[in-house]
Amino acid sequence: METVSQTRSNGGMQGVYRHRSRETGTEMTFSVFVPDHAPGATMPVLWYLSGLTCTHANVTEKGEFRAACAEHGIIFIAPDTSPRGEGVPDAEGYDFGQGAGFYVDATQTPWAANFRMRSYIEDELSALIGAEFAAADMARQGITGHSMGGHGALTIALRNPGRFRSVSAFAPIVSPLNCPWGEKALGGYLGPDKNDWRQYDACSLIEDGARLPDLLVDQGEADNFLHEQLKTGLLVLACRKAGIPATIRMQPGYDHSYYFISSFMAEHIGWHAERLKA
Repeated sequence: METVSQTRSNGGMQGVYRHRSRETGTEMTFSVFVPDHAPGATMPVLWYLSGLTCTHANVTEKGEFRAACAEHGIIFIAPDTSPRGEGVPDAEGYDFGQGAGFYVDATQTPWAANFRMRSYIEDELSALIGAEFAAADMARQGITGHSMGGHGALTIALRNPGRFRSVSAFAPIVSPLNCPWGEKALGGYLGPDKNDWRQYDACSLIEDGARLPDLLVDQGEADNFLHEQLKTGLLVLACRKAGIPATIRMQPGYDHSYYFISSFMAEHIGWHAERLKA
């Protein structure tokens, strides 16, 4: 693991790191904020998965999470959204290819060789964090994300019961089977059989029996992707039918941007802290 940069901020150290990934076959960059702590102390970990077109840098620079993480003693990890670089396949448009990994393990040519973001996040990067950051208590993990990253946070948590003590999301894509972004991405990465898509669809996973202990979601009412792509109401219905305690809040006047995310980030971190420290 190579240290790209380290910068002191808000009573902690904001670092950016790079390593060669066995899963994606590329160099991958991620950021980690570690609050100040006593020697030998450990802290819970909160994963943040970013949305379409984003890298680790978007939330690191605009997410306004550090003060809250320092207050609550939480390590904040922000991976990239896809493999990148020369030789990595790409496509026209922002919603498929590089920058749009959708947190799946692709099975279709030419994507299968590099687009393994599910295994990268669930297995490889998690092991790397545990090995390289002595303060990270990997027995106390939470996960959150935005848009495509909200989809990633929900599906990863639903597929790994008991691994995450807390799960939240900002404007998540709740059912890729039922929106243009998801149909394009899952069809391209996984092929035409929609049964293969269900493991990457939060509402389908819940319908198939997966559960969360509880859930926090914030969604802006002025989000221009709400009705065609995000379809928050489907998640409301799925949680209600399954009996999952879910706080799903529609926020008047807020859009899809980091102005929205940063407005509620500290509240989400506090919510995670209650569950990660219990």
